[in-house]
Amino acid sequence: MGKLFSRTQVGRFELQHRVVLAPLTRMRTDPGNVPGDLMVEYYTQRATEGGLLITDATAVSPLGIAYVDAPGIYTEEQVRGWKRVIEAVHAKGARIFLQMWHAGRQAHPANTGGITPVAPSALRSLEHAAIRDDSGQIAEAELIVPRPLEKAEIPGIVDQFRHGAELAKRAGFDGIELHSANGYLFEQFLLDGTNHRDDEYGGSIENRARFLFDTLDAVVSVWGAGRVAVRLSPSGTYGTMSDSNPHATFGYVADRLNQYDLAYVHVIEPRIRGIVEQETTDVDVTSKDIRRIYKGTIIAAGGFTGESAEQIVTDGHADLVAFGRMFISNPDLPERLRTGAPLTRYDRSTFYGGDARGYTDYTSRADAVAA
Repeated sequence: MGKLFSRTQVGRFELQHRVVLAPLTRMRTDPGNVPGDLMVEYYTQRATEGGLLITDATAVSPLGIAYVDAPGIYTEEQVRGWKRVIEAVHAKGARIFLQMWHAGRQAHPANTGGITPVAPSALRSLEHAAIRDDSGQIAEAELIVPRPLEKAEIPGIVDQFRHGAELAKRAGFDGIELHSANGYLFEQFLLDGTNHRDDEYGGSIENRARFLFDTLDAVVSVWGAGRVAVRLSPSGTYGTMSDSNPHATFGYVADRLNQYDLAYVHVIEPRIRGIVEQETTDVDVTSKDIRRIYKGTIIAAGGFTGESAEQIVTDGHADLVAFGRMFISNPDLPERLRTGAPLTRYDRSTFYGGDARGYTDYTSRADAVAA
Protein backbone atom coordinates (compact mmCIF):
# COMPACT_ATOMS: atom_id res chain seq x y z
CA MET A 1 0.00 0.00 0.00
CA GLY A 2 2.77 2.44 -0.91
CA LYS A 3 1.00 5.10 -2.95
CA LEU A 4 -2.17 5.15 -0.82
CA PHE A 5 -0.07 6.12 2.19
CA SER A 6 2.04 8.82 0.57
CA ARG A 7 1.58 12.51 1.20
CA THR A 8 -0.66 14.56 -1.08
CA GLN A 9 -2.11 18.04 -1.38
CA VAL A 10 -5.84 18.80 -1.20
CA GLY A 11 -6.45 22.45 -1.88
CA ARG A 12 -4.53 24.40 0.75
CA PHE A 13 -3.84 21.35 2.91
CA GLU A 14 -1.14 18.71 2.91
CA LEU A 15 -2.41 15.28 3.92
CA GLN A 16 -0.30 12.42 5.21
CA HIS A 17 -2.35 9.70 3.49
CA ARG A 18 -5.03 9.33 0.81
CA VAL A 19 -7.75 7.41 2.71
CA VAL A 20 -10.79 9.68 3.12
CA LEU A 21 -13.94 9.25 5.20
CA ALA A 22 -16.77 9.39 2.66
CA PRO A 23 -19.84 11.53 3.38
CA LEU A 24 -22.42 9.21 4.94
CA THR A 25 -26.03 9.86 5.96
CA ARG A 26 -26.17 8.37 9.46
CA MET A 27 -29.24 10.21 10.85
CA ARG A 28 -27.94 10.67 14.40
CA THR A 29 -28.50 14.38 15.17
CA ASP A 30 -30.01 15.88 18.28
CA PRO A 31 -33.38 17.70 18.00
CA GLY A 32 -33.26 20.60 15.56
CA ASN A 33 -30.95 18.70 13.21
CA VAL A 34 -28.05 19.67 15.47
CA PRO A 35 -24.83 17.62 15.76
CA GLY A 36 -24.59 16.36 19.33
CA ASP A 37 -22.37 14.21 21.52
CA LEU A 38 -22.80 11.08 19.40
CA MET A 39 -21.64 12.85 16.26
CA VAL A 40 -18.69 14.39 18.08
CA GLU A 41 -17.57 10.94 19.16
CA TYR A 42 -18.21 9.38 15.73
CA TYR A 43 -16.04 11.85 13.85
CA THR A 44 -13.36 11.95 16.53
CA GLN A 45 -13.00 8.17 16.34
CA ARG A 46 -12.33 8.38 12.57
CA ALA A 47 -9.96 11.34 12.63
CA THR A 48 -6.30 10.56 12.00
CA GLU A 49 -3.24 12.79 11.87
CA GLY A 50 -3.07 14.29 8.40
CA GLY A 51 -6.32 12.65 7.24
CA LEU A 52 -9.45 14.07 5.62
CA LEU A 53 -13.05 13.58 6.75
CA ILE A 54 -16.16 14.61 4.79
CA THR A 55 -19.32 15.07 6.83
CA ASP A 56 -22.83 13.71 6.51
CA ALA A 57 -24.87 15.45 3.82
CA THR A 58 -25.91 18.68 5.55
CA ALA A 59 -28.97 20.67 4.48
CA VAL A 60 -28.85 24.40 3.81
CA SER A 61 -32.55 24.82 4.66
CA PRO A 62 -35.34 22.82 6.31
CA LEU A 63 -36.81 22.23 2.85
CA GLY A 64 -33.58 20.51 1.79
CA ILE A 65 -33.68 17.63 4.30
CA ALA A 66 -34.34 14.22 2.78
CA TYR A 67 -33.99 12.10 5.91
CA VAL A 68 -35.15 12.58 9.46
CA ASP A 69 -32.34 13.47 11.90
CA ALA A 70 -29.95 14.54 9.15
CA PRO A 71 -27.84 17.60 10.08
CA GLY A 72 -28.32 21.17 8.94
CA ILE A 73 -26.25 24.32 8.51
CA TYR A 74 -28.88 27.08 8.71
CA THR A 75 -29.22 27.85 12.45
CA GLU A 76 -26.86 29.16 15.11
CA GLU A 77 -27.48 26.05 17.22
CA GLN A 78 -26.31 23.88 14.32
CA VAL A 79 -23.18 26.02 13.99
CA ARG A 80 -22.41 25.48 17.67
CA GLY A 81 -22.95 21.73 17.29
CA TRP A 82 -20.65 21.50 14.27
CA LYS A 83 -18.04 23.63 16.04
CA ARG A 84 -17.72 20.95 18.73
CA VAL A 85 -17.22 18.28 16.05
CA ILE A 86 -14.60 20.36 14.24
CA GLU A 87 -12.62 21.18 17.36
CA ALA A 88 -12.44 17.49 18.29
CA VAL A 89 -11.34 16.49 14.78
CA HIS A 90 -8.70 19.23 14.63
CA ALA A 91 -7.37 18.16 18.02
CA LYS A 92 -6.44 14.84 16.39
CA GLY A 93 -4.66 16.56 13.52
CA ALA A 94 -7.26 15.86 10.81
CA ARG A 95 -9.07 18.09 8.31
CA ILE A 96 -12.84 18.14 7.82
CA PHE A 97 -14.99 19.38 4.93
CA LEU A 98 -18.74 19.99 5.21
CA GLN A 99 -20.86 18.39 2.49
CA MET A 100 -23.61 20.92 1.68
CA TRP A 101 -26.88 19.57 0.38
CA HIS A 102 -30.40 20.28 -0.83
CA ALA A 103 -32.54 17.20 -1.42
CA GLY A 104 -34.98 18.78 -3.87
CA ARG A 105 -37.64 16.22 -4.81
CA GLN A 106 -35.98 13.63 -2.53
CA ALA A 107 -37.38 15.53 0.47
CA HIS A 108 -40.68 14.57 2.10
CA PRO A 109 -43.30 16.85 3.72
CA ALA A 110 -42.92 14.93 6.98
CA ASN A 111 -39.36 16.27 7.19
CA THR A 112 -40.05 19.77 5.83
CA GLY A 113 -42.82 20.96 8.13
CA GLY A 114 -45.50 19.94 5.66
CA ILE A 115 -44.10 22.00 2.78
CA THR A 116 -44.18 20.39 -0.67
CA PRO A 117 -40.66 19.60 -1.92
CA VAL A 118 -39.27 21.53 -4.89
CA ALA A 119 -37.47 20.41 -8.04
CA PRO A 120 -36.70 21.63 -11.55
CA SER A 121 -39.76 19.80 -12.90
CA ALA A 122 -42.89 18.08 -11.57
CA LEU A 123 -41.47 14.56 -11.80
CA ARG A 124 -41.66 12.20 -8.84
CA SER A 125 -38.76 10.09 -7.62
CA LEU A 126 -39.60 6.43 -7.03
CA GLU A 127 -37.27 6.19 -4.03
CA HIS A 128 -38.47 6.38 -0.42
CA ALA A 129 -37.84 8.94 2.30
CA ALA A 130 -36.91 8.17 5.90
CA ILE A 131 -39.43 9.88 8.19
CA ARG A 132 -40.62 9.57 11.78
CA ASP A 133 -44.02 7.90 11.98
CA ASP A 134 -46.85 8.57 14.44
CA SER A 135 -45.27 6.24 17.00
CA GLY A 136 -41.94 8.07 16.82
CA GLN A 137 -40.16 5.31 14.92
CA ILE A 138 -38.17 5.82 11.73
CA ALA A 139 -40.12 4.53 8.76
CA GLU A 140 -40.06 4.62 4.96
CA ALA A 141 -42.50 6.79 3.05
CA GLU A 142 -43.17 7.21 -0.65
CA LEU A 143 -42.06 10.50 -2.13
CA ILE A 144 -44.58 12.87 -3.70
CA VAL A 145 -44.69 14.89 -6.90
CA PRO A 146 -42.57 18.00 -6.28
CA ARG A 147 -43.47 21.56 -7.07
CA PRO A 148 -41.45 22.97 -9.99
CA LEU A 149 -39.34 25.92 -8.92
CA GLU A 150 -40.21 29.28 -10.39
CA LYS A 151 -37.20 30.85 -12.10
CA ALA A 152 -37.31 33.73 -9.64
CA GLU A 153 -36.94 31.30 -6.70
CA ILE A 154 -33.67 29.76 -7.84
CA PRO A 155 -31.41 32.66 -6.78
CA GLY A 156 -32.92 32.30 -3.31
CA ILE A 157 -31.66 28.72 -3.06
CA VAL A 158 -28.25 29.87 -4.28
CA ASP A 159 -28.33 32.38 -1.41
CA GLN A 160 -29.15 29.57 1.04
CA PHE A 161 -25.96 27.81 -0.03
CA ARG A 162 -24.02 31.07 0.27
CA HIS A 163 -25.39 31.58 3.79
CA GLY A 164 -24.63 27.96 4.68
CA ALA A 165 -21.07 28.46 3.41
CA GLU A 166 -20.72 31.51 5.64
CA LEU A 167 -21.98 29.56 8.66
CA ALA A 168 -19.66 26.65 7.83
CA LYS A 169 -16.70 29.00 7.69
CA ARG A 170 -17.68 30.53 11.03
CA ALA A 171 -17.99 27.06 12.56
CA GLY A 172 -14.37 26.35 11.61
CA PHE A 173 -14.60 23.82 8.78
CA ASP A 174 -11.56 23.48 6.53
CA GLY A 175 -13.71 23.62 3.41
CA ILE A 176 -17.02 22.62 1.86
CA GLU A 177 -18.21 20.10 -0.72
CA LEU A 178 -21.28 20.76 -2.87
CA HIS A 179 -23.33 17.55 -3.09
CA SER A 180 -24.14 17.42 -6.81
CA ALA A 181 -24.74 13.66 -6.82
CA ASN A 182 -27.09 10.85 -5.76
CA GLY A 183 -30.26 12.30 -7.24
CA TYR A 184 -30.43 15.47 -5.15
CA LEU A 185 -31.26 18.99 -6.32
CA PHE A 186 -28.11 19.89 -8.26
CA GLU A 187 -28.24 16.60 -10.13
CA GLN A 188 -31.99 16.97 -10.71
CA PHE A 189 -31.21 20.16 -12.61
CA LEU A 190 -28.17 18.70 -14.36
CA LEU A 191 -29.69 15.56 -15.90
CA ASP A 192 -32.23 15.71 -18.71
CA GLY A 193 -34.24 12.82 -17.27
CA THR A 194 -35.36 15.05 -14.39
CA ASN A 195 -35.04 18.52 -15.91
CA HIS A 196 -37.77 19.28 -18.46
CA ARG A 197 -37.58 23.06 -18.12
CA ASP A 198 -37.75 25.38 -21.12
CA ASP A 199 -36.11 28.44 -19.53
CA GLU A 200 -32.42 29.26 -19.03
CA TYR A 201 -32.16 26.50 -16.40
CA GLY A 202 -33.27 23.75 -18.79
CA GLY A 203 -32.70 22.37 -22.27
CA SER A 204 -29.00 22.55 -23.19
CA ILE A 205 -26.27 21.11 -20.98
CA GLU A 206 -25.05 24.64 -20.31
CA ASN A 207 -28.49 25.68 -19.08
CA ARG A 208 -29.00 22.56 -16.97
CA ALA A 209 -25.62 23.13 -15.29
CA ARG A 210 -26.37 26.81 -14.59
CA PHE A 211 -27.78 26.25 -11.09
CA LEU A 212 -24.70 24.26 -10.02
CA PHE A 213 -22.24 26.85 -11.34
CA ASP A 214 -24.23 29.80 -9.99
CA THR A 215 -24.02 28.15 -6.58
CA LEU A 216 -20.36 27.27 -7.00
CA ASP A 217 -19.61 30.93 -7.76
CA ALA A 218 -21.52 31.94 -4.63
CA VAL A 219 -19.71 29.62 -2.22
CA VAL A 220 -16.30 30.30 -3.75
CA SER A 221 -16.94 33.99 -3.11
CA VAL A 222 -17.21 33.07 0.58
CA TRP A 223 -14.37 30.56 0.87
CA GLY A 224 -11.89 31.59 -1.80
CA ALA A 225 -9.71 29.26 -3.83
CA GLY A 226 -8.74 25.77 -2.77
CA ARG A 227 -11.39 25.36 -0.06
CA VAL A 228 -14.42 24.27 -2.14
CA ALA A 229 -15.13 20.88 -3.75
CA VAL A 230 -17.88 19.24 -5.82
CA ARG A 231 -19.23 15.69 -5.66
CA LEU A 232 -20.57 14.00 -8.82
CA SER A 233 -22.18 10.64 -9.56
CA PRO A 234 -21.87 10.51 -13.37
CA SER A 235 -23.38 7.03 -13.70
CA GLY A 236 -25.75 7.15 -10.73
CA THR A 237 -29.34 6.04 -11.00
CA TYR A 238 -30.40 6.45 -7.36
CA GLY A 239 -33.36 8.80 -7.08
CA THR A 240 -34.79 7.60 -10.41
CA MET A 241 -32.10 9.55 -12.26
CA SER A 242 -31.20 9.30 -15.94
CA ASP A 243 -29.49 11.27 -18.68
CA SER A 244 -29.54 10.76 -22.43
CA ASN A 245 -25.79 11.42 -22.79
CA PRO A 246 -23.90 11.29 -19.48
CA HIS A 247 -20.49 11.46 -21.18
CA ALA A 248 -21.43 14.78 -22.78
CA THR A 249 -23.13 16.13 -19.65
CA PHE A 250 -20.35 15.30 -17.21
CA GLY A 251 -17.65 16.07 -19.74
CA TYR A 252 -19.04 19.60 -19.92
CA VAL A 253 -19.17 19.85 -16.11
CA ALA A 254 -15.62 18.50 -15.69
CA ASP A 255 -14.28 20.97 -18.25
CA ARG A 256 -16.06 23.92 -16.60
CA LEU A 257 -14.67 22.88 -13.22
CA ASN A 258 -11.16 23.43 -14.60
CA GLN A 259 -11.94 27.14 -14.42
CA TYR A 260 -12.05 26.94 -10.60
CA ASP A 261 -9.18 26.36 -8.21
CA LEU A 262 -11.06 23.63 -6.34
CA ALA A 263 -9.81 21.53 -3.45
CA TYR A 264 -10.98 18.43 -5.34
CA VAL A 265 -13.69 16.83 -7.45
CA HIS A 266 -15.28 13.81 -5.77
CA VAL A 267 -16.41 11.14 -8.25
CA ILE A 268 -18.63 8.18 -7.34
CA GLU A 269 -17.58 5.20 -9.42
CA PRO A 270 -20.36 3.44 -11.40
CA ARG A 271 -20.15 0.22 -9.38
CA ILE A 272 -22.12 2.03 -6.67
CA ARG A 273 -25.48 3.50 -7.73
CA GLY A 274 -26.85 5.07 -4.60
CA ILE A 275 -26.65 2.23 -2.07
CA VAL A 276 -26.61 -0.62 -4.60
CA GLU A 277 -23.46 -2.24 -5.99
CA GLN A 278 -23.66 -3.26 -9.65
CA GLU A 279 -21.52 -4.27 -12.61
CA THR A 280 -20.17 -1.44 -14.76
CA THR A 281 -20.68 -1.07 -18.50
CA ASP A 282 -18.97 0.74 -21.36
CA VAL A 283 -21.47 3.60 -21.23
CA ASP A 284 -20.64 4.41 -17.60
CA VAL A 285 -18.62 7.49 -16.72
CA THR A 286 -15.72 6.72 -14.38
CA SER A 287 -13.00 8.62 -12.55
CA LYS A 288 -10.72 7.65 -15.43
CA ASP A 289 -13.06 9.45 -17.85
CA ILE A 290 -13.22 12.55 -15.64
CA ARG A 291 -9.41 12.50 -15.29
CA ARG A 292 -9.03 12.86 -19.07
CA ILE A 293 -10.78 16.24 -18.80
CA TYR A 294 -10.41 17.57 -15.27
CA LYS A 295 -6.87 18.63 -14.35
CA GLY A 296 -7.18 18.99 -10.59
CA THR A 297 -7.33 16.62 -7.62
CA ILE A 298 -9.84 13.75 -7.81
CA ILE A 299 -11.27 11.70 -4.95
CA ALA A 300 -12.83 8.42 -6.11
CA ALA A 301 -15.52 6.63 -4.10
CA GLY A 302 -17.61 3.51 -4.52
CA GLY A 303 -17.06 0.05 -3.08
CA PHE A 304 -13.27 0.17 -2.90
CA THR A 305 -11.06 -2.36 -1.11
CA GLY A 306 -7.58 -1.51 0.02
CA GLU A 307 -6.17 -3.24 -3.04
CA SER A 308 -8.44 -1.52 -5.56
CA ALA A 309 -7.84 1.83 -3.86
CA GLU A 310 -4.10 1.37 -4.18
CA GLN A 311 -4.55 0.43 -7.83
CA ILE A 312 -6.65 3.45 -8.86
CA VAL A 313 -4.20 5.82 -7.15
CA THR A 314 -1.19 4.07 -8.65
CA ASP A 315 -2.79 4.17 -12.11
CA GLY A 316 -3.32 7.91 -11.68
CA HIS A 317 -7.09 7.85 -12.26
CA ALA A 318 -7.65 9.33 -8.78
CA ASP A 319 -5.49 10.99 -6.13
CA LEU A 320 -7.40 9.89 -3.03
CA VAL A 321 -10.08 7.29 -2.25
CA ALA A 322 -13.13 7.74 -0.03
CA PHE A 323 -14.38 4.77 1.99
CA GLY A 324 -17.87 4.52 3.45
CA ARG A 325 -19.13 1.18 4.71
CA MET A 326 -15.75 -0.12 5.86
CA PHE A 327 -14.98 3.17 7.63
CA ILE A 328 -18.25 2.76 9.55
CA SER A 329 -17.14 -0.50 11.13
CA ASN A 330 -13.41 0.26 11.27
CA PRO A 331 -12.85 3.68 12.86
CA ASP A 332 -9.09 3.17 12.43
CA LEU A 333 -9.46 2.13 8.78
CA PRO A 334 -6.35 3.95 7.48
CA GLU A 335 -4.12 2.11 9.94
CA ARG A 336 -5.76 -1.25 9.21
CA LEU A 337 -5.28 -0.78 5.48
CA ARG A 338 -1.69 0.36 5.97
CA THR A 339 -0.77 -2.67 8.07
CA GLY A 340 -3.00 -5.24 6.35
CA ALA A 341 -4.89 -5.89 9.59
CA PRO A 342 -8.25 -7.72 9.43
CA LEU A 343 -11.34 -5.58 8.89
CA THR A 344 -14.47 -5.69 11.02
CA ARG A 345 -17.65 -6.42 9.08
CA TYR A 346 -20.34 -3.71 9.13
CA ASP A 347 -23.97 -4.20 10.19
CA ARG A 348 -26.17 -2.66 7.50
CA SER A 349 -29.23 -2.65 9.79
CA THR A 350 -27.60 0.10 11.91
CA PHE A 351 -26.57 2.40 9.06
CA TYR A 352 -29.49 4.82 9.26
CA GLY A 353 -30.75 6.28 12.52
CA GLY A 354 -30.63 4.90 16.03
CA ASP A 355 -28.19 5.26 18.88
CA ALA A 356 -24.56 4.33 19.54
CA ARG A 357 -25.05 0.76 18.30
CA GLY A 358 -23.40 0.41 14.92
CA TYR A 359 -22.26 4.03 15.13
CA THR A 360 -19.72 4.63 17.88
CA ASP A 361 -19.43 1.15 19.41
CA TYR A 362 -16.98 -0.25 16.85
CA THR A 363 -13.48 -0.45 18.33
CA SER A 364 -10.09 0.25 16.86
CA ARG A 365 -7.43 -2.44 17.07
CA ALA A 366 -5.51 -0.34 19.61
CA ASP A 367 -8.58 -0.11 21.84
CA ALA A 368 -9.20 -3.84 21.53
CA VAL A 369 -5.63 -4.65 22.55
CA ALA A 370 -5.80 -2.22 25.47
CA ALA A 371 -9.01 -3.87 26.69
